[in-house]
Amino acid sequence: MLIVYWWFAAFFSGSLMFSYWIGRLVNRDVREVGDGNPGGINLWKAAGPKLGIIGIALDFAKGYVPVFLALSAGFRDGYALALIAAAPVAGHLFSPFLKFRGGKGIAVTFGVWSALTGFRASLVLAAALLVLHILFRKIGSRRVAPSDLDGFEVSLGVMLLSVYLAAADYPAAVLEYWLLNFMLILYAHRQPVANTLRKWLFERQEDWVARTEEQEERGKSIGG
Repeated sequence: MLIVYWWFAAFFSGSLMFSYWIGRLVNRDVREVGDGNPGGINLWKAAGPKLGIIGIALDFAKGYVPVFLALSAGFRDGYALALIAAAPVAGHLFSPFLKFRGGKGIAVTFGVWSALTGFRASLVLAAALLVLHILFRKIGSRRVAPSDLDGFEVSLGVMLLSVYLAAADYPAAVLEYWLLNFMLILYAHRQPVANTLRKWLFERQEDWVARTEEQEERGKSIGG
């Protein structure tokens, strides 16, 4: 029964939409900026870097604090830790304060991983996202919107984090949380991921058709 209280407390922590509320205090609706995500990045865009940094820090903290407290209380292994760790991310994505339509869960994810692994997994994830960002901007498609590509990179980065976790021999509870985290992040970014894959596949199909037609034209020229 104790795990239920901890889960709801962690969920409540994640559901606190600090960036949205800070924006409202300065007469800005962060949902009307950028991709409409009520998170720290859009607060930055809507109200400037100072408030944006505060929003990101608070979103990070609402993932870090409940997991740190749960670890301190003795939840160090088993499915209970995985569920409690996933709760702040779920709370952010499905916040009752915004009619269960919350944010994308990136900053709160970093907060949870920081508490769970002593910041190590967060640093690995940040490095992976940086590499993916640079890589995809170099080979990126002209058809894919930058916001869609960002969502795809985040989902792929969290997926690749599992390689580090397995190699570092983290306990099963951490891997279980990773799976829940990946599912939540993928759900939050489902549209950008779908758009990116669809446009890439469409582009590859167009390239294949163009090459086929070009080869046919060359064949006709040689035959003629």
